[in-house]
Amino acid sequence: RKERKTIDLEQKIAIVRQYERGQTVSFMSRKLGLSKSTISTIIKDSDRICEAVKESAPMKVGPILEIEKLLVLWMEDQIEKRTPLSLMTIQTKARSLFEDLKKKDQIFTASHGWFNRFKMHANLHNVKLSGEAASADSKAAEPFIEELDKLIKEGNYFPEHIFNVDETGLFWKKTPECTYIHKEAKTMPGYKPFKDRLTVLLGGNVSGYKLKPLLIYRSENPRAFKNISKATLPVHYHINKKAWMTLALFEDWFMNCFIPEVKSYFLKKGIPFQILLILDNAPGHPQYLNDLHSDLKVVFLPPNTTSILQPMDQKAIAAFKAYDLRNTFAKAVAATECKNGKTLHEFWKDYNILHCIRNIAAGWEEVTSQCMNCIWKKILKRFVNCFKSFEKEKALEDISNNIVQLAKEVALEMDNEDIHQLVEDVGEELSNEDLMQLEAER
Repeated sequence: RKERKTIDLEQKIAIVRQYERGQTVSFMSRKLGLSKSTISTIIKDSDRICEAVKESAPMKVGPILEIEKLLVLWMEDQIEKRTPLSLMTIQTKARSLFEDLKKKDQIFTASHGWFNRFKMHANLHNVKLSGEAASADSKAAEPFIEELDKLIKEGNYFPEHIFNVDETGLFWKKTPECTYIHKEAKTMPGYKPFKDRLTVLLGGNVSGYKLKPLLIYRSENPRAFKNISKATLPVHYHINKKAWMTLALFEDWFMNCFIPEVKSYFLKKGIPFQILLILDNAPGHPQYLNDLHSDLKVVFLPPNTTSILQPMDQKAIAAFKAYDLRNTFAKAVAATECKNGKTLHEFWKDYNILHCIRNIAAGWEEVTSQCMNCIWKKILKRFVNCFKSFEKEKALEDISNNIVQLAKEVALEMDNEDIHQLVEDVGEELSNEDLMQLEAER
């Protein structure tokens, strides 16, 4: 006879939250050692469970509950950026959030006891805290790969049907801090182009098809767009004051860009319309996407597995950024070497968002279908015969060497480490205000 497990209120609310964040019943059943019927019953009873939580812990309804919601967003962002996490940094962030949220003379110490309860509530028991970069949860990855393979088999998905997309930040006018352009820009009041950031969403399918990029920028009508129709741009152009991906922007892209583009792609291929889209749990990715289209299945990666599972994170985005950077320096060389050419400083000052968009499109075009094909090796058990060999590290090294050579032609002293830092730059951490705005979006 199987031993009957007692499930307390905290475990139940953790199961409900996992389900709301995209985890399947089967996955949680295997991971928690509970039957599928038990998990399903808890999910069906979620309203009563949430009410019980409020009644049993009235203090949680106030700032502490808000702190924990924002802290989960912050930790997910830090893990996504592979930034070191420690108990002290989490406690410090929690206290900072409390100071911004508290009412009257409430006290919150962010004690070890609170942190242990918070980890259970937020299902963060697999997050490893140390002085090193947040490490991925390989134990959660293995059952997910099995579950995904089962889903692909039962749904009869072809390589063309399976997609992954991911966002990346791009500091489009940034140069290494060692260069004189960067140092000059820091001293010029009101002129700090190296901090101007945009977000690019990139993705494709197992067969190597690449989607048209989505670009999010802070300005609706940049001066560079004069006499230019946004419809003619080689990207889907969207606006957000902080150049973030939000739930509303993602849903708009999903319904008005992604679905129509894939429909057209399938029509040309002569294959049935059905999509399996794999996403991470980024704050800007809606959990309700499965409700928006009957022929589409969205699967969310388990927490803390992006670096080892997400296909686009397996050097595809890094290759795109390297190509984009190389194209920028190639244009700088051409502009400075032509007759009546500009100085490098003049080129950099005149380099605008339209030039950047065209470079982004060119850089994405250079990412080969061979590269896009091989990034799926870590997450898929089938279609292995489709994967072609692609030496990602060597390819990136060659591009990096090319950029260093181009930089020398315009009198910039840069090395491969400088290039690596530019490609891997993820920007600053989310502020308390940023977190509150993202949570309001959710």
